[in-house]
Amino acid sequence: MNAVTTSANLADGLATWIAPSRTAVLVIDIQVDFASPDGALGAYVDMTAVRPAVAAAERLVETARGAGVPVVFVGLFTTPEADSPSWKERLRRRGGNAEDESALCREGEVGSDFYGPKPLPGEAVVKKTRYSGFLGTDLDARLKALGVDTLVVAGLTTECCVDSTVRDAFNLDYHVFVAADACAAYEADIHAASLKVMDLNSAILTDTARVAAAWSV
Repeated sequence: MNAVTTSANLADGLATWIAPSRTAVLVIDIQVDFASPDGALGAYVDMTAVRPAVAAAERLVETARGAGVPVVFVGLFTTPEADSPSWKERLRRRGGNAEDESALCREGEVGSDFYGPKPLPGEAVVKKTRYSGFLGTDLDARLKALGVDTLVVAGLTTECCVDSTVRDAFNLDYHVFVAADACAAYEADIHAASLKVMDLNSAILTDTARVAAAWSV
């Protein structure tokens, strides 16, 4: 069975479940350092795997805007003051360069700029310093102020910040849908496994075409 059709009644229910009056799109960490060949990871990670997801996320954002669905951009914006000592120590113990990896998406530098879909004036931008978009941010309060109880999630990377945000959203009692084609990991097997875990535990998988069809009803 295809990963995005695990729910037998998905096609019948989706238009109601993600009605524009109750839904927001979350775009997570599609930023230069994570998605561009010219970003920090582009020097040693093949960004080919993420290009289709970035393009799909752009389509999703445009569809949302056309349907009157709020789009919230969630990004990693690091600072030396907010760097996690335990994060750095974990990297050291694994033999990585803690200073280089902690410096991804430094606030005020090009690497933290959104890449592909970009926020328009007036659209919400939530800055985080950890994996989850909810940890230490006002994302939950912003969504509640919008009257939102349902999320359609896109972004990078599937197994890390997307998964972490989806789990927290589900634990906060949001109805969570993941646009599988608008998410990516740098390795296809990790992406597929992460989608499977989210589908089992915390979200319903869909794709941008189904979302667009639901919002055209």
